[in-house]
Amino acid sequence: MLKIKVLIFSSLLICGCKYNDIYTGDPIPKISNITTNQTEYTQFTDTVVIGFDYQDGDGDLGFESADSMSVEVKDVRFVKADYYHLKPLSPLGSKIAISGKIRISVKNIFLLGGGTAESTKFQIRIKDRSQRWSNVLISKSINIKK
Repeated sequence: MLKIKVLIFSSLLICGCKYNDIYTGDPIPKISNITTNQTEYTQFTDTVVIGFDYQDGDGDLGFESADSMSVEVKDVRFVKADYYHLKPLSPLGSKIAISGKIRISVKNIFLLGGGTAESTKFQIRIKDRSQRWSNVLISKSINIKK
């Protein structure tokens, strides 16, 4: 009889547990500390590597589908931005605070005008699976030459 009571109590205890959606931070992603791998680039040859730190209080950064673009990188010389895929940075369905560093490679940077050199900056922001955008960061100026 004691074994039956223990089995029933254990079943009720296990079935009665509920996962709480508790997270430890702000669910709106934040980015900081933008860097580039160098300040001088040769057009069509060098790759700009942009790095930045991220924080997300509920861990919903990144998408499973490679068609989902969640990193926006805008060369300030252009009207439109380029978008990059970011894979999930925490297990799907979890609600945990995450932080780390992201690096994006921008290939084939080029001069717009007929000159031999020009400068530009990059604007960066990221989007989480709840469609919330982070703050915008602007890089230091970089130089592009022929």
